[in-house]
Amino acid sequence: MQGAATGGGFALALASDIRYATDNACMNVAMAKIGLTGCDIGISYFLPRSVGTSNAAEMMMSGRFVNAKKALRIGLVSEVVESEDLEAAGQSLVTEMLAMSPMGLRLTKEGLNISQDAGNLEAVVAMEDRGQVLCIAPFMEEGGKAFMEKRPGVYNDD
Repeated sequence: MQGAATGGGFALALASDIRYATDNACMNVAMAKIGLTGCDIGISYFLPRSVGTSNAAEMMMSGRFVNAKKALRIGLVSEVVESEDLEAAGQSLVTEMLAMSPMGLRLTKEGLNISQDAGNLEAVVAMEDRGQVLCIAPFMEEGGKAFMEKRPGVYNDD
């Protein structure tokens, strides 16, 4: 995020798995300021999961802006960088993610999302076990070799 992320733009940012912001970023639930509810376009789903109920309630019920410093403190963003470094920071993360096995990355995202609403630890562990079983045969040997040889893994997702 760079500059103002409000209303629908803020909702789109919230739907992102990982959020980086520049030091000049600010964000708010704008619809709360114009007579509507603070619940729109998935904000009531994503915001409390990102920052907790109290911080989400404050933002949704007041429409207050949150600056980059507070966004980092409350977990709304993962990192705050200078404006000129935003693209490089994002590209660095993308490069790291692309070095993972494609199936492992997909199942990690799926597991993260499922675990947020799971009924209990047993259900989460079963889901995690399923993902490991699906990845162990096609990817662990190459991943282990790559780690020991200090090189990027070469994964085939067929």
